[in-house]
Amino acid sequence: MNIEKKIPITSNGKRAIDWLAENSPLSRMQLKKALANGAVWLHTGKKQERLRRATRELPANSTLHMYYDAAILALEPPTPTLVCDENQYSVWYKPAGLLSQGSKQGDHCSLLRIVEQTMNRKTFLVHRLDREANGLMLVAHTEKAAAALSGLFQKNRIDKHYRASVAGEWKPADLAPEKILPLKIDSDIDGKHAVTWIDHAVYDAGNQQTHLHIHIDTGRKHQIRRHLAGLGHPVIGDARYGQPDGSHAIALQACRIEYLCPLFNRKRIYTVPVNL
Repeated sequence: MNIEKKIPITSNGKRAIDWLAENSPLSRMQLKKALANGAVWLHTGKKQERLRRATRELPANSTLHMYYDAAILALEPPTPTLVCDENQYSVWYKPAGLLSQGSKQGDHCSLLRIVEQTMNRKTFLVHRLDREANGLMLVAHTEKAAAALSGLFQKNRIDKHYRASVAGEWKPADLAPEKILPLKIDSDIDGKHAVTWIDHAVYDAGNQQTHLHIHIDTGRKHQIRRHLAGLGHPVIGDARYGQPDGSHAIALQACRIEYLCPLFNRKRIYTVPVNL
């Protein structure tokens, strides 16, 4: 069931749950779940926020927006793992299937919301990792940390390393053998400059796969996946840019990040824990 509702608030003093119940066919239990999972938004003037508290009294001249998607709200998110707590920000391992941030239909399956609930701190997004991929992510807990870390990403001052596996032996089309590795892929994505480096390749003859070590100079949407597919070697399990294969999760991991911390002026290196 999908329901989208825009509900003008015409008087003061009535609770959010009452406005929603009067203007939708959903039960109060369904509405409370939608609220808790971030599927209801309150617009007051120019301010927009997720509304979670069912008993909040709403002001006149505001507007409720509900984006109820039963399939999304029924999802159970995989559990992320805390790698390091730096107080003003934290480092997490995001498993495949978990969003970096929520959508208008909800945020209970996002890393930001789970971290917010787990650590009882504010969370700010400073970078993204594809839902299908797994690996390391930084989550800011103060506006100062968010601005400082976002600045590092924007200025390409964070070394980002990945592991990816492709089917067969690594033999990019139209490349002479002596130019295969290390390989710089300099190919625009959506009209924006994008650079991916293939540093190492190890062929696994038993599984007929090649395991690649990669780092990137830019961070465009699906950059690694699109660059590898463009060379005729899509990431295993990548249904969007390769061949659908229900037997494999996408074989792409953000395995290492390295940078000079702008808050503490110290070198920071994080890798995915060996047990993950």
